[in-house]
Amino acid sequence: MKLKDKKILLGITGSIAAYKAASLTRLLIKAGCEVQILMTKAATDFITPLTLSTLSKKNVYSDVHSGESWNNHVEMGLWADAMIVAPATATTLSKMANGLCDNIIVASYLSAKCPVFFAPAMDLDMWKHGATQQNIDKLKKWGNHLIPVGVGELASGLVGEGRMAEPEAIVEHLESFFGQKNDLENVKALVTAGPTYEHLDPVRFIGNHSSGKMGVAIAKALADRGADVKLVLGPSKLKVEHEGVEVIQVVSAQDMYKACNKRWRYTNVAVLAAAVADYRPVTQAKSKIKKKEKSLNLDLEKTIDIAATLGGKKKPNQLLIGFALETNNEEANAKRKIKRKNFDFIVLNSLNDKGAGFNVDTNKVSIIHKNNKIKKFELKTKVAVAQDIVDEISTLAKKNSKKKKSKK
Repeated sequence: MKLKDKKILLGITGSIAAYKAASLTRLLIKAGCEVQILMTKAATDFITPLTLSTLSKKNVYSDVHSGESWNNHVEMGLWADAMIVAPATATTLSKMANGLCDNIIVASYLSAKCPVFFAPAMDLDMWKHGATQQNIDKLKKWGNHLIPVGVGELASGLVGEGRMAEPEAIVEHLESFFGQKNDLENVKALVTAGPTYEHLDPVRFIGNHSSGKMGVAIAKALADRGADVKLVLGPSKLKVEHEGVEVIQVVSAQDMYKACNKRWRYTNVAVLAAAVADYRPVTQAKSKIKKKEKSLNLDLEKTIDIAATLGGKKKPNQLLIGFALETNNEEANAKRKIKRKNFDFIVLNSLNDKGAGFNVDTNKVSIIHKNNKIKKFELKTKVAVAQDIVDEISTLAKKNSKKKKSKK
C-alpha cells in the first residue's frame, strides 16, 4: 500500500465541498494513513469537527490555541509526510500565495517541510478570474501540487470548472506521488499530445476536440519516474510545468511529424497520444475565404501517418505506444492498428464509455499488447490512467533490457 503509515495533515476550508472531507478522511484512513485535521472557522459551518474527529480518531483543530493550550502548527508542519488543503477556497489560495497567516491552516502551511497539495473549490467565474489563476501559478512555482478541479454542476447552479476533485481522485494523486520510482532513469521518451489544426485559410482550420490532457499526464508520469521527456504538443491551453518535460509546440500534423521524426532516432520510448488529423486541405487560401456560394467544396489529402512512419523505422530496443479512440468494433480496429503501425501496445478507449474521451478529466481504457494480451481498467482520472500506462512501459522496458543483456 503506497500510503501505508503516511502522516497526512488535512486542511479543510469554508466551502460547500467541505462535506467531501468526511469521505476523503475515511479513504485516507483505509489506505493506512494517520490523519490530522485542521479547519478554518468557516469550514465548521459546513461540517462538524465532531464528525471528522470521529473518523480520524484525533482532535480537530480550528485555531492556534484551544483554551489555555497552544496547538503547535510548527510541529504539525514538521510532523506530516504530506499536507492537503481540500477544499481550498479562493480566499485560502490567496492567503497561502501571499503569506497572510491568520488561521491555523495557513500557519501550518508556512511551517510545512513536506509536499503540499491543494484541491480548489469555487464557482466558475471565481475559478477563471485572473487573480485566482495568478495565486495558483504562484503556489505551483513554489513547488506545491495542484489537484485539478472537476467540471460539473456548481453550487450556484452554473455548470463548468470549479468543482473540488472527488476524494478518490485526491487519494490517487497521493498514491501516484508516493508511488513514484526512478525506474525509467536514463530513458529518453517522446510523447505527443493534443489536436492538430489544418488551416483552410488564415482564419479557419480543420481540428478536433482533443484537450491534450491524457498526453500531458503521461509526459508528467514518465518524468516523475526519471525519464527525460520531449512533449510534442499541438494547439492546447494546457500549461506544462515539470523540470523533466521539454515542450515542443506545434500546430499541424506535418509540424508534429517533423518534430517527432527529428527526435525518433534518439528515443527509447514514444507514446503517441495526440489526436492527429487524418486529412488536410490540398491548398490553403492566403486570405479569408468569403461566403459567396450556397456550398463550399473542399479538396482534402491524407496527412502523413506519424505512427506508421516511426513504426517502420523502429529498432528492437525502441518501444512505440499508440492510442485508439473508437466508436465501434473497438478491439478489432485496435488490433489491426497494432500490426499496421508496429506498436508494442495500444491504449484503447471508446466514446461509447461514459466519462472517457475528449475534454474530460477521466478515462476508461484497455491496454492491448501485440501478442493480443488485453488488460482492462475501470474508469479513472487521467492522472491514474497515465500511471497504468507508464507501469506497462516500465515492464516492457525491463524485458527489453534483459534481452539486450542476454544477447551480450
